[in-house]
Amino acid sequence: MGMSPTPPARRLRLGLPRRMFAQVLLMQVAIAAGVAVLATGLFLAPLSDQLDDQAMRRALSIAQTTAAQPQIAEDLVSTRATAGGPVQREAERIRKATRAEYVVVMNRRGVRWSHPTPSEIGRIVSTDPGQALAGHEVMQIDDGTLGRTARGKVPLRDGDGRIVGAVSVGIAYDSVRARLLHAIPGLLAYAGGALAVGALAAWLISRRVQRQTRDLAFSDISALLAEREAMLHGIREGVVALDRGGCIRLLNDEAQRLLGIGDEAVGRSLDEALGEGRTTDVLAGRVTGTDLLTVRGQRVLVANRMPTDDGAVATLRDRTELEQLGRELDSTRGLIDALRAQDHEHANRMHTLLGLLELEMYDDAVEFVGEVVGDHRATAEQVAEKIQDPLLAALLVGKATVAAERGVTLHLSDRTRLPDRLVDPRGLVTIVGNLVDNALDAVAGTPHARVEVESRAEGRTAILRVRDTGPGIPEEHRELIFTEGWSTKKPPAHRERGIGLSLVRRLAERQGGTATVGEAAGGGAEFTVVLPEALAEPDLEPALTLPSAAQTTAEEESR
Repeated sequence: MGMSPTPPARRLRLGLPRRMFAQVLLMQVAIAAGVAVLATGLFLAPLSDQLDDQAMRRALSIAQTTAAQPQIAEDLVSTRATAGGPVQREAERIRKATRAEYVVVMNRRGVRWSHPTPSEIGRIVSTDPGQALAGHEVMQIDDGTLGRTARGKVPLRDGDGRIVGAVSVGIAYDSVRARLLHAIPGLLAYAGGALAVGALAAWLISRRVQRQTRDLAFSDISALLAEREAMLHGIREGVVALDRGGCIRLLNDEAQRLLGIGDEAVGRSLDEALGEGRTTDVLAGRVTGTDLLTVRGQRVLVANRMPTDDGAVATLRDRTELEQLGRELDSTRGLIDALRAQDHEHANRMHTLLGLLELEMYDDAVEFVGEVVGDHRATAEQVAEKIQDPLLAALLVGKATVAAERGVTLHLSDRTRLPDRLVDPRGLVTIVGNLVDNALDAVAGTPHARVEVESRAEGRTAILRVRDTGPGIPEEHRELIFTEGWSTKKPPAHRERGIGLSLVRRLAERQGGTATVGEAAGGGAEFTVVLPEALAEPDLEPALTLPSAAQTTAEEESR
């Protein structure tokens, strides 16, 4: 039977450790060691040359000092080359005093008059003395009979300045190498100290990195970054990351879509990227709370902000469709209530008509039916005559019916005249619908409740006013009511309030207009919306032409 393989858990794994702390420490120690070795090598390379140069200059200096003695030149000329001659004695004295390897004095033919080895006296030198005999000073590292030496050669002159020979001084190269080798332990000690300090610093840095990264491996961090990118760009919520200075650090795709900005906003402050407004205040943390409502363009957003150690992260959810559904639900509920009340009123009228018929009061019955039908027809015809845009006319006819069932009189001002040339009829319908709804809510339950609508054109400018007989709006609240999320009324269960008037102002400002509120002449509130260039030129086709829509709506309401 063959031996079973070693279990994977027991196999020896080579390579870098997985923990980031160990990897960073190992890499930093390796870097510190490499730098120490490199610095040592870079220091030793010029040091050897410097030591060689110092040895050659020392040899040259000894040769110059020896050649400067006139007695040696006289003895060279007047005596023979012998081991006991005066030149040999003086050269040996100088050699021993300076600890040189040799001091050789030679004549012009290169014959030695002195040498540490007496048997070499009288022989020709082993290296060419031509440059020194020609009057030049020479420094060199060379090999001779005594081995490798650092040499200095100078010409030897007599009292008249004539060259009579040369002096050659050598310092053994082994002594230079010894000095170099002697310096290496000290250098290595310095290098080791630097390596120890670097290792300590690397350990401290690695510990800090370990705490900040929670001891994750590099592969784990890389995987987390990849997962973060996939998550940020895959979720259907907008994510905005801010640094401590309030500048945008990250935007995912959904946040760019909801805020209407691109990657160029990264690195810029919120005020620069988004401009002034509630959205900027919410994201910057100047408005606190959870699930804060804000309007950006045509979108209703819900924002939440969470501070972090390095700044903050804000999330955005798109509630535009939900808000529209909520408003449609409000309209549907209002319509159901109006139909229920109208059904009750219709039953009362039928009972009245039945009573008149049973009493055989036929003329009174005919007159009663004519009055009921005429009231509805008059209202529809009045609206269609003054408001020629079919969408807006249909809206006001419907609002008049709802107002009547709520016990409120919805009156169209005599100054109302609006041609069918609206550039953005749907936007104006949104503005009028919100203002009328707010006015009906304000006057509900008050005596003699009345809402008046005035819509007229001055050139291409549309002016809209909605007045009510409600309690009015205090002066200190007249700007706050246009802020997203601000309302004095209790929100319904299915959505929040504080959006309608904000949308009114936003739509008006988008067209270069204004939306303000003041006090009505007879008390109550008066909202004024001015829309420059809201109407097309007379010779241009209107944005939407449905000539029979208002008439059809009026006829349906009169039935």
